[in-house]
Amino acid sequence: MEHDGPAGIRPPVLEPTDMTETQHTLIEDRPSASAPASAYSREWIAGHLAQERRNSALLGEAREIVFGAQDGIVSTLAVVATVAGATGEPFAVIVAGIAAALAGVFSMAAGEYIGSKSQREIFDAQVERERIEVEERAGESEAEVAYMLAEEGLGEEDAARVAAIMARHPEVLLRTMVSRELGIEVEDAHGSPLQGALFMGAAFGLGAAVPILPFLVVPVGTAIFIAIVLAGIVLFGIGVVKSRWTKRSSIVSGLEVLALAALAGVVGYLFGTILPQLLGVAGIAA
Repeated sequence: MEHDGPAGIRPPVLEPTDMTETQHTLIEDRPSASAPASAYSREWIAGHLAQERRNSALLGEAREIVFGAQDGIVSTLAVVATVAGATGEPFAVIVAGIAAALAGVFSMAAGEYIGSKSQREIFDAQVERERIEVEERAGESEAEVAYMLAEEGLGEEDAARVAAIMARHPEVLLRTMVSRELGIEVEDAHGSPLQGALFMGAAFGLGAAVPILPFLVVPVGTAIFIAIVLAGIVLFGIGVVKSRWTKRSSIVSGLEVLALAALAGVVGYLFGTILPQLLGVAGIAA
């Protein structure tokens, strides 16, 4: 059974050419669709679930990479374009671009690390509160699980029977409560705050390099147009790659990322040009 990932995104569905030997083996050994549950061995089920969880874990990494790369391209392009237009000096443009890229890499990585770590700590605290409830108020926990199962479609008698069985296994009851009541898992073995920070920072850095590179090889007047075109191509490519996970049209996905990035760039440019004039009129500028 395929499960939806965060924000309703489906886990990546691998094409035959993307499959590993283990994945091919799982497919070849899969019983027929009409086979009863008893036909599925514990080993096959364990391997299948492990593969689904690995696929689902890719969603978090894809989010960090797409977000980091897009932000790196757009924010750095805005910096180099502004400096190029103001000075026309390639050295000034390159220095400004590299400085903005380095600042963004560390800022995005630190933000991702702190955000992920804080979220995990909050989840852990919530799980611990539920654990105490299961230990000290087992009847209430059992009643809550029975209610939630009934809400999901089980008959009240069946729901109460299932909850009673779970209550004999406190850890199972806890996991069920946390998953259904809070929407989180007791343990999350996929990734870590540090891993997410590294993905985010690296993606931002690679994205930031795109609008800087043209200024290293061609004159400023030409480089700025090449940087804009190159950034657009890469952004469209990011959307196309993203479609491998979301299973949307690659063209639509590419145009969506490109349009949103262009909108962000235009808004940033407008704020960068209009805001200083407004501040000057208000007597705030020097």
